[in-house]
Amino acid sequence: MKKTLIVASLAVFVLASCKKDYTCTCKVNGISTGTATTIKDTKKKAEEKCNENDATVTLQGVTFTSDCSI
Repeated sequence: MKKTLIVASLAVFVLASCKKDYTCTCKVNGISTGTATTIKDTKKKAEEKCNENDATVTLQGVTFTSDCSI
């Protein structure tokens, strides 16, 4: 019984922390850019990589804000 419990616990841990495909989409000033990037990693790392694309740029007095999320 103990062996079964240990194996089941290990399986749940391994499946919960495996890498999966996450889609990162960005919006500029609230409008979708229409492009998406697929990131294969853990959810936390995929969110960090996606958020690296966040930016604020000002051109000729107009501010553009890019907000990316999973």
